[in-house]
Amino acid sequence: MAATGVAAGERAGTEAGGHVDAPDLRLFVFALFFLFGGITSLNDVLIPRLKAQFTLGYAEAMLVQTAFFLAYFLVSLPAARVVQRVGYMATAALGLVTMAAGCLLFWPAAASHAFPAFLAALFVLAAGITTVQVVANPLISLLGPARTAHSRLTFAQAFNSLGTTIFPYVGALLILEGLAGDANAVPHSYMGLAVLILLLAGLVFARRGRLPHAAPAVLPPVTRSFDLLRQTRFGWGALCIFLYVGAEVAIGSLIVGWLMEADVMGLGEGEAGRLISVYWGCAMVGRFLGAGLLRLVSPGRVLAGAATLALALLGLAGLLDGPAAGWALLLVGLANSIMFPTIFTLASEDLGPRHAEGSGLICVAIVGGAVVPPLAGLVADAAGLRLAFAVPAACYAVILAFGLAAAGWAAQRARVPAAAR
Repeated sequence: MAATGVAAGERAGTEAGGHVDAPDLRLFVFALFFLFGGITSLNDVLIPRLKAQFTLGYAEAMLVQTAFFLAYFLVSLPAARVVQRVGYMATAALGLVTMAAGCLLFWPAAASHAFPAFLAALFVLAAGITTVQVVANPLISLLGPARTAHSRLTFAQAFNSLGTTIFPYVGALLILEGLAGDANAVPHSYMGLAVLILLLAGLVFARRGRLPHAAPAVLPPVTRSFDLLRQTRFGWGALCIFLYVGAEVAIGSLIVGWLMEADVMGLGEGEAGRLISVYWGCAMVGRFLGAGLLRLVSPGRVLAGAATLALALLGLAGLLDGPAAGWALLLVGLANSIMFPTIFTLASEDLGPRHAEGSGLICVAIVGGAVVPPLAGLVADAAGLRLAFAVPAACYAVILAFGLAAAGWAAQRARVPAAAR
């Protein structure tokens, strides 16, 4: 046992060749992506329920996302250090137990009849999800050859999208429709999730010794990680993660209200809530397709194309009336599909042994989900939902620029002889 507390088998994995060929472990990681993606998307169902229950405006209701995504800012770097000390799978198990604790806190939150209590439960839940995500993003890159990391992470993100497609539909049935008159609909739903999460935590912990370690035995200070932001590629990529997550979460949070608008679809709350699954389902389909596309086309070009599509669809949503305006917003999910995994790998592909630190900082950047949605909510309260779409549109414009720059970097590198690199 080394000073870091990681099993010798984990160290041997990296020493043998830098990655582990373990299909069964990839299934575990896919399950993690499915779970934390699905639970995150439940916020889109929870927002209209709490908005009505506590008579909130859009900006106040968006505090659900602020409480949730603030955990990424506060927990990501400490979680990266836990990975460095105890290994990937033990950290994943710890994250899952924390997620279960957050789910269980929904029961006292409901009993208190206080909106801040729900925000506290969401923060604890998100702290666990953050820990799991700090593990999952670099881990999927290690479970196979480096040359296919873009494709493999995109494929894993497709399972994340499978969760985000299924969970909101079931959540809308339970929270907004079937149990809408039950004051305990929310805590009952989250307690069921707690049981599922604890079972998975036990399975993950049992396999904790089969993976490579993430970092050297001597751990650098947490603050040292921030020097990675001085690297143009990584710093810009981290900003794009901030903006992408903020835009995606803001749109998902506004879907129910948008589809309920009389000049859009005029749907009831439950029916609009079920259609959130279309938004996330488009992301799922796009990620499965993108996993193949990224083997054929430069990741930078794919990212630029996706950002252009997102801008076009947001423009149509803001300009059109009727169902076409509703469907234009829902289809932005297709444009979102490859953004996170592509930005992540473009930003961190040259970090080498500092991959875990980079993953921690990338997860810090996910705090964009805490910042951008409230800004969109403020615009929605002041000027209406159509103008609120300008907030995520500005985010996609920056991502478009990063994609074009990354495509240029790739073309320049291709012109340099391999021997000179």
